[in-house]
Amino acid sequence: MIHVALWEPEIPPNTGNIARLCAATGAPLHLIGRLGFRMDERSLRRAGLDYWDAVTIHRHADLADFEAWRAAHGHAPDRCFAFSAHARRPYTDARFQEGDCLLFGSESRGMPPETLAHFGERVLTIPMPAGAVRSLNLATAAGIVLYEALRQLQSW
Repeated sequence: MIHVALWEPEIPPNTGNIARLCAATGAPLHLIGRLGFRMDERSLRRAGLDYWDAVTIHRHADLADFEAWRAAHGHAPDRCFAFSAHARRPYTDARFQEGDCLLFGSESRGMPPETLAHFGERVLTIPMPAGAVRSLNLATAAGIVLYEALRQLQSW
């Protein structure tokens, strides 16, 4: 099983699309830090997020809380990969394993530099032609990488 984590997601429909992706693949979804939306049922329903009951969701106050949860559940600390449009190493270089986590930053800010530095060589990117666009939509990026990890694990 691959885990998907979102660092301070801001846009409810993006998070909803990723929740749907997680529901379809059986991947738990971790929401880290301050959210750009409320988690009450009325707000989620209004944003079209109707897949919450089909996905396992974990809330974490911050990165330290998230990493403590992973350690408490037997996940190796070096098996979490962060994603950034500014990284040099493509996601296709990674050899994913069961229990790995894919961590994506917020839509407008990505992840703070100190957080990316924490992940070191485990910061990956989805290559794009130079100058085409600044970055991909968060839900699109999560789908690309999650399906590559599942393909590698042949978990179908």
